[in-house]
Amino acid sequence: MRLVVNEPVERMDRPYARRWWALLVLCLSLLIIVMANTALTVAAPDMTRDLGLSSADLQWVIDGYTVPYAALMLLLGAIGDKYSRRGALVLGLVVFGGGAVAGSLVDSSAGVIAARAVMGVGAALIMPATLSLLAATFPRAERAKAITLWTATAGLAIAAGPLVAGALLQHHGWSATFLINVPIAAVAIIGALVLVPPSRAAHQHRVDHVGGLLSVVWIGALVYMIIEGPHFGWGVRAVTAAVVAGLGLVAFVVWELRHPRPVVDVRRFAQRRFAGSNLAVALFFLAVFGAFYYLTQHLQFVLGYDALETGVRMLPLAGAVFAGSALTGYLTPRVGMRITVTAGMVGGTAALALLTRVDAASSYGDFVLPLVILGLAIGLALSPCTDAIMGAFPESELGVGGAVNDTSLELGGSLGIALLGSVLASSYSSHLSDATTGGRLPADALATAQDSVGAGYAVAQGIGDKARQLGEQAARAGHAGNTERAAQLKAQSDQLAHGARQMADAVGSSFSDAVAHTSLIGAVILGVGTVLVAVLLPWKERTGETRARADEEDTRDARVTEAGGAGDAETESGSEAGSVSETKAEPEAESESEESAAAR
Repeated sequence: MRLVVNEPVERMDRPYARRWWALLVLCLSLLIIVMANTALTVAAPDMTRDLGLSSADLQWVIDGYTVPYAALMLLLGAIGDKYSRRGALVLGLVVFGGGAVAGSLVDSSAGVIAARAVMGVGAALIMPATLSLLAATFPRAERAKAITLWTATAGLAIAAGPLVAGALLQHHGWSATFLINVPIAAVAIIGALVLVPPSRAAHQHRVDHVGGLLSVVWIGALVYMIIEGPHFGWGVRAVTAAVVAGLGLVAFVVWELRHPRPVVDVRRFAQRRFAGSNLAVALFFLAVFGAFYYLTQHLQFVLGYDALETGVRMLPLAGAVFAGSALTGYLTPRVGMRITVTAGMVGGTAALALLTRVDAASSYGDFVLPLVILGLAIGLALSPCTDAIMGAFPESELGVGGAVNDTSLELGGSLGIALLGSVLASSYSSHLSDATTGGRLPADALATAQDSVGAGYAVAQGIGDKARQLGEQAARAGHAGNTERAAQLKAQSDQLAHGARQMADAVGSSFSDAVAHTSLIGAVILGVGTVLVAVLLPWKERTGETRARADEEDTRDARVTEAGGAGDAETESGSEAGSVSETKAEPEAESESEESAAAR
């Protein structure tokens, strides 16, 4: 047996024997790129202190990863389909690991942002490659189960990021949260070469580079607008990004509709199952990433847990994701995708609704049930949606299918952090202003405290430090026999200490009220989205004869598309390769139809 797997999976006459080990490598690759985002929320306070980051710097340290990650996935997914899906995975891991090394060595905000952007490029290669390799390696009968495990890994990574970062920060600096990715990426690279068979599309058509570049422009501009506008105001840059995103989207759609072999066929979004699945993914991650953004802050700042303790307290979410994923594997074949996905979204809405009860007296126990329900909801809803999105693409476009799913996920997550984060900041600022009305807090100190919950507690701590200094001066004056001066200083110290406690209480209660208010907004958004998704998703699943007929139509459509661009010699050779792929796909469709009918 050769150490490196060289036989392409498309040439194998039977399912790849070590496909479950290959799935482990793909899940490990997925794990580190999701954890790269969630771990940073815990490491952010240390980075802010060591690098002297402003709130704008910190925001772009986080989002410098997101912009290239979201913008490049469609184009890189198409390139991976044409040349090598495993090659895209390995190259992405190399780039990601290189960015992580650079991030651990820099000592400026610009350096960290640049390193995070490089990691985002690597993630844009890795993410669609994991799904396309999964779909290419597993037979259709096992694909839903494999996608369920893939989705469960994503849920685990959301909760594991803070835990791993917290454990590292106990004994190391924030740079360790970058370096931990390097050995994991190295293991994943070796595993990809040894366990994951190479794969690429059977056709050799040219990549639609114009459509790919237009997708980079409009998605990148949209994500930039989502980040810039809510956090930094709707100035020239945010408005310009909005205009570029709108014009870029229109140009992208027009080009893709006219191109014989588009990077992604936008007509698919007219299909209810496909559109509903993408909407569900985007809305769900809007809620999940938004809630995660403010829950970790509440646990750290208001309840006073350190980084590791915060990570441990997010574990109920991870466990519930696995339970929900196991449940969806049992329920979806029996009750259908529409009921499972809708139930998951209702559960997510209920979890956010429970968080509206948060107040200044809330303890960690009040967060356990919402975390568990949210985890179950993730497991229930996302696996069927991902399976439906991937199932809408032919074998030759699996990388693009993975990129479409992941772009919906990333756009939803970015929008959740930006939208709910903006609501949180506005609500916190307003509540804090009301809570400190009538006090003697200087206007500049109040403005500083309104910037964030961390800044609010820093202002309270500063007042407390001044109170202690006055107390020490009072003690020295008393020892010197100056009792009158000592009494004055003691009175001032007591007054400031009381003010510090009041300020800390005001910050905690204001942020708790803001969490409740933001959760209400999130619950309303997800609730409305649940209704839309329930309307879009079809009642009846494709099985038996209907699935066979649909596969036949897909094959016929693919042949029409092949014939439409047979003008040049290069496309003709690709057309012949595509025909081989389609001929191979037809028995698979028949086999799937028989399996589905037998299951019924």
